[in-house]
Amino acid sequence: MKEILSHLFLNHSLSRQEAKTVFLNIAKGDYNAFQIASFLTVYKMRNVEVDELLGFRDALLELAIPINFSGYNAIDLCGTGGDGKNTFNVSTLSAFVVAGAGVKVAKHGNYGVSSICGSSNVLEHLGYTFTNDQSQLEKQLEENNICVLHAPLFHPALKAVGPVRKGLGMSSIFNLLGPMVNPSKPKNQLIGVYHQEVMRLYKYVYQKLETRHTIVHSLDGYDEVSLTGNTRIVRRSSDRIQSPSELGFQTLKEQDIYGGQTIKDAAKIFVNVLQNEGTKAQKQVVLANSALAIQASGMEEDYTTCVAYAQKSLESCAAFNCFKKAIG
Repeated sequence: MKEILSHLFLNHSLSRQEAKTVFLNIAKGDYNAFQIASFLTVYKMRNVEVDELLGFRDALLELAIPINFSGYNAIDLCGTGGDGKNTFNVSTLSAFVVAGAGVKVAKHGNYGVSSICGSSNVLEHLGYTFTNDQSQLEKQLEENNICVLHAPLFHPALKAVGPVRKGLGMSSIFNLLGPMVNPSKPKNQLIGVYHQEVMRLYKYVYQKLETRHTIVHSLDGYDEVSLTGNTRIVRRSSDRIQSPSELGFQTLKEQDIYGGQTIKDAAKIFVNVLQNEGTKAQKQVVLANSALAIQASGMEEDYTTCVAYAQKSLESCAAFNCFKKAIG
């Protein structure tokens, strides 16, 4: 690792294969916690390159416990995190709304690292049982349109990295990788990113991948469609900036989508929204993200129609019923 760090400190980058090898060696336990922390810190001081990120992704997918959902046109809704905004769990709520609309969802998630409550925190608190068993997950997908892939169960080789990430208490390249390393390799993705530079990186990375994708970034710093300002929306063949009104919703304030101070707070908001008892602002944010996900799945191309599908899923309690079945 000493040579690698010296190379990076001179502002040199790694090739795709070199980046892959570093991550494979991290997984094998070749480096200590101090070396890993130094490595992660490099990428807080400079931007990761496209080939580096692809190499890291290659390694994590090679090491992951595989799940085969090739027979399903599934979508993942996953953000990078790292925006420091502490919103409620928008993408996870949207996943259940999308499932309630009839779209298969293979949701990749994890515990919060730089936030109070990640998707796995809130679901675990509410009684969801995580598994990496193919047959159980496939049954959930068949019967309920949604299953949740808890990252630590599928990336056991990187267990030692968890304490380092938690100890650093800040976003890292692992945040960037989260949406890219869903072990089921879904055909469709709605991805939220927290910074314009990350958006640029993802735009080029996903041009090299076969996934049908929609990447979103709210220009005031959210890794989702926040409706607190304009949103940049990138697809394979388009790159647009849209206002809340162009998306069919009102402009919101930051406090309107605050997630609370504890996991218990986040869980209360989560259930309220699914029961169609959330605030108007909470509902609008979930509907905007859900509609873009339905559109990204290929179920329906017209965005306005996708909003209607999402609204029906939420207001008819189809989304809530998906959630109730998921937690048993």
